[in-house]
Amino acid sequence: MLQDNRLRGQDSHGEDDEIDVFALLGSLWRGRWTLLFCAVLMGVIGGYYAMRVAVPMYTASTSLALELRSEPIVDIEALVGGASTEDAAMNTEVEVIRSRGLLVQLVREMDLTEDPEFNAALRTEPVFSIGAVIGSVRDMLPDFDFFQSDAVTAEPNASSAERDTLNRTVGAVRRAISANVQRDTYIFNINVTTTSADKSQEIANTLADIYILDQIDQKFSATENAVTWLSERVAELEVELNNREAELKSIRTEIDLVSIEALEALNRQLIDTRERLGAAEADLSISQARSNRIEELRSAGNIDELAEFLNSGSLSALLSGNGNPSQAELDARINPVVVRLQADISRQEQQVAALRSSVDRLEQQVSSQSDDLVRLQQAEREVQATRTLYETFLTRLKEATVQRGLQQADSRVLSEAIPGRYVSPQKSRIVLVSVMLGLALGAALVFMRQFMNKGYRTADDLEAGTALPVFGQIPKMPIKRRSHLITYLNDKPASAAAEAVRNLRTSILLASPNQAPQVIMSTSSLPGEGKTTQAICLAHNFAGLNKKVLLIEGDVRRRTLNEYFKVESNKPGIVTALGRESGDISDLVVRDPRMNVDVLLGEKSTLNAADLFSTGKFDEFLDRMRDAYDFIIVDTPPVLIVPEARVIGQSVDAIIFSVAWDRTSRLQLKESLRQLDRAKLDVAGLVLAQIDPAGMKRYGYGGKYGTYSTYSSSYYDQ
Repeated sequence: MLQDNRLRGQDSHGEDDEIDVFALLGSLWRGRWTLLFCAVLMGVIGGYYAMRVAVPMYTASTSLALELRSEPIVDIEALVGGASTEDAAMNTEVEVIRSRGLLVQLVREMDLTEDPEFNAALRTEPVFSIGAVIGSVRDMLPDFDFFQSDAVTAEPNASSAERDTLNRTVGAVRRAISANVQRDTYIFNINVTTTSADKSQEIANTLADIYILDQIDQKFSATENAVTWLSERVAELEVELNNREAELKSIRTEIDLVSIEALEALNRQLIDTRERLGAAEADLSISQARSNRIEELRSAGNIDELAEFLNSGSLSALLSGNGNPSQAELDARINPVVVRLQADISRQEQQVAALRSSVDRLEQQVSSQSDDLVRLQQAEREVQATRTLYETFLTRLKEATVQRGLQQADSRVLSEAIPGRYVSPQKSRIVLVSVMLGLALGAALVFMRQFMNKGYRTADDLEAGTALPVFGQIPKMPIKRRSHLITYLNDKPASAAAEAVRNLRTSILLASPNQAPQVIMSTSSLPGEGKTTQAICLAHNFAGLNKKVLLIEGDVRRRTLNEYFKVESNKPGIVTALGRESGDISDLVVRDPRMNVDVLLGEKSTLNAADLFSTGKFDEFLDRMRDAYDFIIVDTPPVLIVPEARVIGQSVDAIIFSVAWDRTSRLQLKESLRQLDRAKLDVAGLVLAQIDPAGMKRYGYGGKYGTYSTYSSSYYDQ
């Protein structure tokens, strides 16, 4: 089919091509009845499931509001904190609602283990189930332990069975419960979906109560733990405070009474003494330097410079009055000065030593008193810190004790659940989805049928696949036996089949512009493809034009023409005719009273059938028959089975090749035409035979085939 080639993305020569969308739509349109059937079927199945099979489900919702953080009645800094309003905290609360701990409480409080909806063990076994089948097989084979398992043979203990039942029930309840946070609010909903509106309502409200009570219990437990911990800590801090106060008292008795002010005064005294020591050391250095200079000048005998250095008037007068004073005179003037200078130096050294001793003593006192002060202050700070911590924890303990009976849940019920609303099955949606699935299934069937088809269904496809003209399209003859064919043609001259044969006859006569073919061969690829019916119908139709027609049975192997005509099966035929030299075969032909056609039947021969027609006698016989008859129709064996068709084809004017509708494969037709082409035989035209109107409907062609759609009504009315 041309449309099939386009769907496959190939042109008529098998080359790659783009997918033709219009061809796809055309295929879907031709398969509209298949689409409609699948859509209706799936719609009915979906409707039956929605109306009769599916269990109605009801959803009830309880709304909870999360309380924002507020100041507690007693001023406690987050002793037991409230819930956070962050998204993560809100989502955590949602998961807490569906936690196993709360669900176990819910199952036990409502005794849901006795509810068949959640405890599958309590459900009534269906009439048919896989488990029942396996059990029946096991009962039928008691000697085999292939189907046995430890889970079946081992008898579980009661506690294990109860635990398993509880676990399965909790799992089923969890699947029936969902929770969600309303966008941009501190409100979240508990949604419960069950098979009962009242049950959904009760479960939703009960779970909300359990959740709120659990929050209170958690806070009460946290408060009790806090009181216990604070009591222990306060007792420990009290003992520690007493110990540190005793230690502080002991330190005060061990050291001299010091204060920061006294330490500062002592430090100032130390600084003053250090300054005095520095001045005394500077004076001492000056005196020592003066003494050293005097000794240097005196030793050098530089009396003038010495007098100037000592600034001594008596020495200067001595030098000016006596140009050369004696040594005794000089010593008398210099020694008193040197003695006084040595006395000053000795006194200054004593003063420096005393000051240095005072500095050392003061530094030792400052260091000792600083260490004592630091030690004392450290002890005082530790006492103060311990006292502060003790007083803080004592205050918290008193506040926690008062808060014991003031716990409040972080959430409150904003809206209790009402009897659940119907939520599933959504019948209209199920039916709609079923119809859509049906359409998809129908489309898949249509396309699969198109892609899997190996035959031909339309003349356009046949012409495109072979590049040969299609002379006619003949429907399947509505007869039960072959002998009814001629009767049908006589009784139904206006039927679609009769009109199709007339169209085939016209196409054959107009095939050659110069002269119409006289000897026409009818053949096919394989048996049962309508070639014999085609030959008989052509002979009958040519006879209707008042032409003298000879129908030759070239298939001497099978010899099936006697099944169509009321003649003797053992009558001499084509073999005998080929043995004669004269052209008179009047004693060999047979006539059926229903059709004005001479029929030359096949007969058995000692020669091979192909050799029989390969001799020149067959050509000579046809030459004689051309003078005696207007048209000669030769029914030959199939091309792919035996070689007779290629031999007989050498002597005919036109070859009409029959292709069975939706049965002759493309490969078979291609091989048949290739064999004829190797024999240098040209096929004048093809005939799409045995068209099934009902099959055309199934494939979406609406009972139409080729140009004979207008005769479809007459076909069924005859």
